[in-house]
Amino acid sequence: MDWKLEVVVVPVSDVDRAKEFYAEKLGFPLDHDVVRGDMRIVQVTPPGSGCSIVFGVGVAPGEPGTFKGLQLVVTDIEAAHAHLVAGGVEVSPVRHMGEGGWEDGPGGDWNSFVFFDDPDGNSWTVQQSPAKA
Repeated sequence: MDWKLEVVVVPVSDVDRAKEFYAEKLGFPLDHDVVRGDMRIVQVTPPGSGCSIVFGVGVAPGEPGTFKGLQLVVTDIEAAHAHLVAGGVEVSPVRHMGEGGWEDGPGGDWNSFVFFDDPDGNSWTVQQSPAKA
């Protein structure tokens, strides 16, 4: 039996600001923005991902900014970094885990990362994986 992660619900304080960040700055396609009674559900999906990100009103029980360590995986960390910078996202330099801890610069597949936060302080990590043949 397959167990697939389909949705991550991220708590945010301002839905429109979060929508602008995820859909416009990050460039994640907007799947839907639906209002049902007192609820508003916004869903975006990172390109190539089988898992979507949902936020809105009445959908996330957590406090905005409490999600830490959410991780995205890309095959080109330098291109991902450039994409984030071009979108106006405050992002760390490319880093890797060295002998003494975090060091600037790429470290190769599975050891090259960038870090950023959404407007509420939910933290994201982007990690480079090997390209699939």
